[in-house]
Amino acid sequence: MHVAGRIEDYALIGDMQTAALVCRDGTVDWLCLPRFDSHAVFAGLLGTEEHGFWRLGPAHAPEAQPPAAARRTYRGDSLVLESEWDTPRGTVRVIDFMPPRDTDAPQLVRIVEGVSGRVPMRSALRMRFSYGRVVPWVHKVDGRTVAVAGPDSVWLDTSAETFGKDLTTYSDFTVAPGDRIAFTISWQPSHKEPPALPEPEAALTATETFWREWVEHCTYHGPYREAVVRSLITLKALTYAPTGGIVAAPTTSLPEDIGGSRNWDYRFTWLRDAAITLSSLLRTGYREEARAWREWLLRAVAGDPENLQIMYGIAGERELGETELDWLPGYENSQPVRAGNGAAHQLQLDVYGEVTEALHLAHMTGLARNDYASLLQLKLIRYLETHWDQPDEGIWEVRGPRRHFVHSKVMVWVAVDRTIKLIESGDADGPLEKWRELRDDIHRDVCEKGYDKERNTFTQSYGSKELDASLLLIPQMGFLPPDDKRVIGTIEAIQRELSTSDGFILRYPTSGDDAGVDGLEGDEGAFLACSFWMADDLAMIGRVDEARKLFEKLLALRNDLGLLAEEWDPRLQRQVGNFPQAFSHVPLIDTALRLTASGAYGG
Repeated sequence: MHVAGRIEDYALIGDMQTAALVCRDGTVDWLCLPRFDSHAVFAGLLGTEEHGFWRLGPAHAPEAQPPAAARRTYRGDSLVLESEWDTPRGTVRVIDFMPPRDTDAPQLVRIVEGVSGRVPMRSALRMRFSYGRVVPWVHKVDGRTVAVAGPDSVWLDTSAETFGKDLTTYSDFTVAPGDRIAFTISWQPSHKEPPALPEPEAALTATETFWREWVEHCTYHGPYREAVVRSLITLKALTYAPTGGIVAAPTTSLPEDIGGSRNWDYRFTWLRDAAITLSSLLRTGYREEARAWREWLLRAVAGDPENLQIMYGIAGERELGETELDWLPGYENSQPVRAGNGAAHQLQLDVYGEVTEALHLAHMTGLARNDYASLLQLKLIRYLETHWDQPDEGIWEVRGPRRHFVHSKVMVWVAVDRTIKLIESGDADGPLEKWRELRDDIHRDVCEKGYDKERNTFTQSYGSKELDASLLLIPQMGFLPPDDKRVIGTIEAIQRELSTSDGFILRYPTSGDDAGVDGLEGDEGAFLACSFWMADDLAMIGRVDEARKLFEKLLALRNDLGLLAEEWDPRLQRQVGNFPQAFSHVPLIDTALRLTASGAYGG
């Protein structure tokens, strides 16, 4: 009986259109088909075995927990997973991957390879459509096993004998040294002809070649290359190749607070997350991804920048209605399980700054000019001219009352500043003097209303006494220089008031006099992006040794495959939140680049 593992027990495989999570014991507990945001076929991660899974590993007693692999690794710089089990009868290897698609039929391929001895194996495949709610009709067609429910069909192909029992498809077989037995599932719309027969070995070669050639474009060759490359591969895996949209994570409802209600669907494209991902890709040599994202952005926003959303579907969809999947008990009973995200229509003024900063960086790094991108930038500033002084929900998507969040105002300043630079470069026309005055007005407003003189720190919002880790971005965005006493005071205040015992950083207080800012019950872990921002700031103010030590502590939180969720729970000493998380891997890359440039790394 398999029980979902810890979040860090999972490996990611994907084809840049969807992704699967594979546990240490060889169980695929999460897979949405055919897209990241489709209904899950395997939803055991958020429920039980009854909600769908695919386990492939050494045979074991039915009532026992399947044995965990003794070793697992990605094959070189790729997204091909290898897991090895040592058993009393020998050693066996399972190779898991999803070939990058050139058709509409996504595939998940699992190749069993005998290493030594003779090892009895079992494949147990239980497909459940619509997030575990629908039991498909499973039958044979020309020797192939197909599961059909409504518009979906999933085809299983293998040379091993299969049989059905308890609404599950099994295969029992034994492997000896040199044996290779492949299992492939392929998705296809149920009204279409069956998908082509898979060619697992050829697909494996093609998948390895794809990733090897992609990684060769990386321009970073510093001391943290292993961590940076793994993070880049992860970000690439979170990109929806047909459109260039980038999901924040491939999962929904992995809790920020185990057993609590802070469970959100991250299978969409946040403009903020995608913009900072774009920046990291550009800094490490990946211009094609930047071009594709810029085209996605222009399609998503279209001719309506006044109604800019904070997030869209991966093809630019605007309606992301939030529902609760009440038949799923949730990861470790963390409820509710949500599909869709009701924050899509929040006002988050900082997004204008992140998008403009990304377009600015693309322009500065020589990405071919796009006149509509420049026009969009100008339209965004015209909107901000009359809306910058409104309260909003802020970077953390609070579900409490709107406030004048300092970070939001800083990022509005960034949007205006970068657009002024675009005009000054001669690549756009706009009211330069008027917008310089606007930039000065915003700067003055933040420094007067968002700064606590008595404590020498900026605050979360105007009139608040609370702190917020997003304030760490003030020097990184160039709003104030790193040596400004207000910047140093803010960094030190956040260290005092928002640090965990491990030295990691919380986003903001979730209890105390100002409780309820986010409108939610419960607490959360240390936010990994904020902890990387702290390392950045420490390096910027000259405390490079301290920055390096914090960065290396953060690297140690990655799982054995180099992956990070959204947060770290210092009480439970485990990863929490959706996984793997772009918003954690992006600042990892940025901090590595900054520390390498400063020479702040150990022997």
